[in-house]
Amino acid sequence: QLAYIVSGILILVGLLGTVLPVLPGIPVAFAGMLLAAWVGGFREISVFTTVLLGVLTLASIGIDFLASALGAHRAGASKMAIVGASLGSLLGLLFFSLPGLIIGPFIGVMAVETAKGKSVREAGKIGFATWIGMAVGVALKVGLAFAMLGIFLFALWY
Repeated sequence: QLAYIVSGILILVGLLGTVLPVLPGIPVAFAGMLLAAWVGGFREISVFTTVLLGVLTLASIGIDFLASALGAHRAGASKMAIVGASLGSLLGLLFFSLPGLIIGPFIGVMAVETAKGKSVREAGKIGFATWIGMAVGVALKVGLAFAMLGIFLFALWY
């Protein structure tokens, strides 16, 4: 069925979105899983499993915000530095692909913090701490995405 193909595409795009900041990864993957459960009449993928996947999706959103915010906060970053990190991620990805995605957040935070009058050394420290927080967040989201995929596939096949 077409709905199952769309579901599979949503799940794959969602998995990609766990590492690409342009896409809301896990929520998109959940939408695909929810579509598959709904099309199947919640027989293979039960309502309980779907609710569990929904709760894990909400947890991933919380992790996303919390990890980068904690890393930035511990280093004394401003709220605008988080915006700088996000813009750095996006622009880095658009112009430099994966290397830009890795270094973009660091450069974004440094640009904001130096513009606000902090020394390059202090801005670098804040940029590094923010980057570590974001990296931890991505690692947690990837783990959560694969756990969700495992739960989904287990429910589908067993």
